[in-house]
Amino acid sequence: MACRSPAEPGGPRDAFRALTARRAARGDSLSARLERARAGTDGAPEEWAPEAAAAAGLPAAAGLGPATYFADLAAPRGERHVRVCTATACFAARGGRHVREVEEALGVTAGNVSADGRTSLQGVHCLGYCYAGPAALDGTRPRAGADLADQLAGRAEPRVPGIPAADTTGAPVLLAGIVNGESAWDIWRRARDSLRPDDVLEEVAASGLRGRGGAGFPVSDKWRAVSGRAGAVVVANGDEGDPGSYADRLLMEEDPERVLAGLALACLACDARRGVVLVRSEYPRAMAELRRAVESATAAGELAPSAETAGPRPFVEIVEGAGSYVAGEETALIARLEGARGVARPRPPYPTDHGLWDAPTAVNNVETLASVPWIVQHGGPAYARRGAPGETGTKLVCLSERFARPGAYEVELGLPVQDIVRRYGGGLKDGRELVALQIGGPLGGFLASDALDTPLSSQALTDRGAALGHAGMVAFDADTEPVELLRHIWEFAADESCGACSPCRVGTRRGLSIARAGGPPGETIERMARLMTEASLCAFGRRVPFAVRSLARAYGTALAGWDR
Repeated sequence: MACRSPAEPGGPRDAFRALTARRAARGDSLSARLERARAGTDGAPEEWAPEAAAAAGLPAAAGLGPATYFADLAAPRGERHVRVCTATACFAARGGRHVREVEEALGVTAGNVSADGRTSLQGVHCLGYCYAGPAALDGTRPRAGADLADQLAGRAEPRVPGIPAADTTGAPVLLAGIVNGESAWDIWRRARDSLRPDDVLEEVAASGLRGRGGAGFPVSDKWRAVSGRAGAVVVANGDEGDPGSYADRLLMEEDPERVLAGLALACLACDARRGVVLVRSEYPRAMAELRRAVESATAAGELAPSAETAGPRPFVEIVEGAGSYVAGEETALIARLEGARGVARPRPPYPTDHGLWDAPTAVNNVETLASVPWIVQHGGPAYARRGAPGETGTKLVCLSERFARPGAYEVELGLPVQDIVRRYGGGLKDGRELVALQIGGPLGGFLASDALDTPLSSQALTDRGAALGHAGMVAFDADTEPVELLRHIWEFAADESCGACSPCRVGTRRGLSIARAGGPPGETIERMARLMTEASLCAFGRRVPFAVRSLARAYGTALAGWDR
């Protein structure tokens, strides 16, 4: 890739990035070497990571850093490796009991290997089976259902339920291929042959499309920041980690062509010759489908076969994640792609100025890019007429297993949450009463049952102390103990904090300690929450206190004191 070396004048002085960039240019990817080394041994990272780094011409610390940071590299491995989902939707399905049941069925506790070395068990957040949980991956084979432990023990038939998906708008944008069988490559070919980069940019600007990954940044503004700059790169963020959401998994598995066509259109708009898709390792089928789709599109002439031959047709590569929630944050994602630990970096500089290997980089999530073919086909103004004022278009909303009709629904933004819960989700299973609803993942927020008249939009949810995020919805009934749910949220935060900044690293662990102790949190929590909100390096640490406060408001006196 043509771009300035990070060690050259005018770029950040980072010796590691400069060295690994030179190695990556020759195909000596540190990440790939570490993954191969991990697959070939059951030893700890200290035994194999230094050798993998040395083979790439890098110091031992360069290998030990990511190998001890990423869960997939650091977790102990047996001959049979099982990953059990411990995320929010699976927690709600069985009150967290499924983890203990799986441990008993396999004879090993989470985070360990059995005495005979045959079976290892790893807890993960999340596998994207929120509609059918609890769930696990047995190797790369998914298993889901209330009898999960019996399935893993061979006492019940394994079940792999597909994602129920439905359009509620009458004119699907994101589900156009899945529901109507429309080809996104046809749109790409017409655009490539007849549109200039500015034409695509203008349509996306007119559409009002904002990022669907949580931040809601105007897409056209990000693209303009990199458009026409040497070495520009577009990265598709498929590291969908919000427990409760499986929208990106649906798109990558069932319509990868739409994701790739959207990426190609983004490359056209940005005049970028290279695109990268990062797929979370917890989505093995999505990885396989995207790789198949890239091979097919390359053979058909839609994509370039190499970076050297790229031009109007971009070269696209698929990269697998390694088990980290924070690595979905754009600077942490770029660090992962460069072979480093997936931790957030201070901004500025922003990725649009100094991104992947210091090149101008636009990072968009999968659902954002999947919207682009429809916009280019029908025009930006047509998209802008849909949705809510200031928040245009449609959104995939994912409903958890507690609903009577769980699944992914494409809806217009601005629709009242109650309509989604009642009309499409059918309320809760067996007529149970909804007590609280989590929206937007563990760092999104909670709504009480009397707040469901809130419109599905970033601003409306923010006004209620929640957040849109990926728009995953996890329902809780009276079987869930509020104190247990509070501990679960703090456990997730402490487990997934990348540790790059003290406010988040220390704050999440201190919050978990207070939650585990029981009783009112006292004034300490108020001071700690303020520090996390004001001083954390990225949105992860800043959002934790908001999520906890919204949970406390939803449950009232049961969580007294946590709403500070």
